[in-house]
Amino acid sequence: MTPKRLIIYTDGASSGNPGPASIGVVIQDGQGRVISRISRRIGHATNNQAEYRAVIAALEEAARLGAAEVEIRSDSELVVKQLKGRYRVKKATLRPLYQKVVQLIGSLEAFTITHIPRTQNREADRLAGQALS
Repeated sequence: MTPKRLIIYTDGASSGNPGPASIGVVIQDGQGRVISRISRRIGHATNNQAEYRAVIAALEEAARLGAAEVEIRSDSELVVKQLKGRYRVKKATLRPLYQKVVQLIGSLEAFTITHIPRTQNREADRLAGQALS
């Protein structure tokens, strides 16, 4: 049984910016138990595109697991502030990714996104780096 509420750590990596890119995602239940991990290459992308793709993969997995409430924790200040409406999405390459996230959020009962320091995002960072190497 999947918990109704998930806490998800996301990270994206790009070597060369743009260059080969990957994502890392750690999905936990409300008690902090890891129930899923994602570590994969996503092709050629910038670091910000990779950060968005990590959030998209996380939300798609949360939907597959049947979650109703999702809290994303990311070390990408840009993505967090854009999704909170504090920064505009200026780059044309990020708009479709932003719109996909908004669409996925729309199917949830509750959604929050929080900016965290990189030191609190080590596992997602490790998964993204592992897929890149």
